[in-house]
Amino acid sequence: MTLAEALLAVSLAAAAAIVAGVRGWPARRGLATLTTRRQWRPNPVRLAAALGGFAVALFVGGLLGLAVGAGVAVALDRFLRRLEPAEARARRLREVADLPLAADLIAAGLRAGAPVDHAAAAVAEAIDGPLGERLARVARSLRLGAEPAEAWGHVAMVAGAGRMARAAVRSSASGAALAGALTRLADDLRADRAVASEAAARRAGVLIVLPLGLCFLPAFILAGLVPVLIAVLRDVL
Repeated sequence: MTLAEALLAVSLAAAAAIVAGVRGWPARRGLATLTTRRQWRPNPVRLAAALGGFAVALFVGGLLGLAVGAGVAVALDRFLRRLEPAEARARRLREVADLPLAADLIAAGLRAGAPVDHAAAAVAEAIDGPLGERLARVARSLRLGAEPAEAWGHVAMVAGAGRMARAAVRSSASGAALAGALTRLADDLRADRAVASEAAARRAGVLIVLPLGLCFLPAFILAGLVPVLIAVLRDVL
C-alpha cells in the first residue's frame, strides 16, 4: 500500500467515525458549555467535512483533486449541519405522538369548568415528557399574566400544535369555545396519523417487492429465456 492509499484509508475511517458521532454532538456540546469553562474543542462537523474533502483530493490527485476536494468539503459541511441529532428527533416524535391526547385532555378539563391555565398545568403533569414541559411553561406564563399569543408560543413550534395555539388565542380574544376546537384538532391529528401510517405501509410493500424482483429476474432469464434463445440460435446456425 502506498502512502497516498494509506492516507486515503485513514481519512475515510476518521471521517466515518466523526460522522457517526455528529448526531449526538449538539447535546453534548450544550452540557459541556454548562459544566466547564471555555475550552477550545474541534468542531466535529467541520473536521469530518475537511477529512472527507482531503480523502477525495488524494483520490483524484493534482490540481483537479484539490478543487474537487474543496467542493466536497463544503458540501459535506452543509449536509452534516442539516442532520437532526438523535435526541432531538426522539423528542420531536414524542411531542407529535402526545399532542392528540394532550388536546383531548385539555378539552375535557375545560368542559369540566377548569380555567385554561389549570387545565394546561394538569395535562402537563399527566402526560409528562417534552410536550408536558412545554404545556407547563404555557400554564406558568398564563398565570403570570402573559399575553395568550406569547404563552401558547411555547407549543406552537410542535408539528400540528400551531392550530392549538391559534385556537387558544382566538378563544381569548373572541370568546370562542376552545374545547370544541381542541377536540376537532385531536381528531384531525389522529386521522392524519392513520393516513401517514397507511401510506408508509404501502411504501414498505413496494420496497419489499423490489428486492424480490431483482432476485427472481435473473433466475427467470437464465431458466426461461436463455434455453429458448440457445435453441433458436442452434436451429438458425
